[in-house]
Amino acid sequence: MIRAVHASFTDREFLSRLIRVSLPIAAQNLVVTGLNMIDTVMIGQLGETEIAAVALGNQVFFLLLLYLFGVGSGTTVFTAQFWGVRDVRGIRASMGIALMLGLAGAVLFTLAATMFPHVVLGFYTADAAVVALGSGYLRIVAVSYVATTLTIIFSLVLRSTGNVRLPLYVSLVSLAVNTTLNLLLIFGLFGFPALGVRGAAIATAVARTLEVVVLLTFAYRRREAPAGRVSEFLAIPRVFVGRFLRTAAPVILNEVGWSLGITMYMAVYARMGTDVVAAFNISETVARLSLVIFMGTANGSAIIIGNSIGAGKSADAERYARRVLALVPVVGVVIGGLVALLSPWIPLLFQVTPEVRETLRSLLLVLAVVLAARATTLHLIVGLLRSGGDTRFSLFVDVVILWCVGVPAAVIGGLVIGLPVALVYLITATEEVLKVALGVHRVLSGRWIHTLTTQSQPPKQPGPPQPPRTEPPRTAPESREQP
Repeated sequence: MIRAVHASFTDREFLSRLIRVSLPIAAQNLVVTGLNMIDTVMIGQLGETEIAAVALGNQVFFLLLLYLFGVGSGTTVFTAQFWGVRDVRGIRASMGIALMLGLAGAVLFTLAATMFPHVVLGFYTADAAVVALGSGYLRIVAVSYVATTLTIIFSLVLRSTGNVRLPLYVSLVSLAVNTTLNLLLIFGLFGFPALGVRGAAIATAVARTLEVVVLLTFAYRRREAPAGRVSEFLAIPRVFVGRFLRTAAPVILNEVGWSLGITMYMAVYARMGTDVVAAFNISETVARLSLVIFMGTANGSAIIIGNSIGAGKSADAERYARRVLALVPVVGVVIGGLVALLSPWIPLLFQVTPEVRETLRSLLLVLAVVLAARATTLHLIVGLLRSGGDTRFSLFVDVVILWCVGVPAAVIGGLVIGLPVALVYLITATEEVLKVALGVHRVLSGRWIHTLTTQSQPPKQPGPPQPPRTEPPRTAPESREQP
């Protein structure tokens, strides 16, 4: 193990590629997570009820987000490998299916959030004040769901083709707009009305809408690989649809099943009390911030490994995977230690009761303990198994263990036995340990690599020339005959 860690830290070629690809992705996730953190801190000045209302209102968006991430990730399993052989037509055919699936889901979520918000939020809590505030928030942010769908799918495909900077720059614009509007509309600065939770919803909806306008404008101006015509997105060979769904459907089911499981966690915590769900929401915001660098390296690993497999370099893909598995737990332990050190001071950022602060502190300590396992699971599922096309096994590992171990533990511990929330959180984290054990065994077996670019793919067609930019070098892949 020590030799494996040493090899990972001294493999300059691996580290150089990983850092170049991952840093912009990590920076974008830092921007998005920072935006959520700012929202949480600002809403946290209003009280526990407001925090709980926004947290539960965002659960609907969370479900949509995970569905879209499943659709987008299923697509990038193909687009990363297609980019390895510079098959632009294959990329756009994959995107066409993703856009149809994503927009259909966004419309359904928008209708549910705008027409039945009380029913939706009533699943999580019986607190009438929380449901009333959350319903107003939900109706407003739901108008941005379609815009968010376009942003996520285009951003994920841009990343898989090596352009990791444009999504970052667009997210910076969104962060600036959202933060400014939050200050103006939540607290009523400079003569604006103080709208509280409704102000936060308006700020979010405006920022997300502007984000997709800027992203698509630059993607099409620069003639990026995903920037196709509508006719290209619809030109999908029937044989390719079946192959796409066989590989991508497990990813979509994975994210839907995982998000529903996390929703069950939130429902359990909400029924343990409004103060509990407020503390848990804050701790999860800190968790996302702590995992920012890992979101970058997981997605960076997926791009590098997917490109390598698509180019026929499976040996390189296996070497990169082993480097990731040795590197991530070590960094996870270090960041977990930082969370533990900061746990007494983080609760002081929020205007909440002493009980909520104490609950939050205990949750942060548990987070510090399980962070390395969460980071490793993230890389196994997103960075390795999916990029290798092993989507069915990742579905089994991620979802079956969640529903067979994590969810029952949360329900029994939190609602039947009535354990403290920190202990419930710790017990549910046992699912992460099981996922790591099974996932590592699968990767080391070598059975996770499946090449997707050599069978029944859409006919290759040269795409528009790509403008020069400063992204990671794109070495021409080995010449391959296309069917």
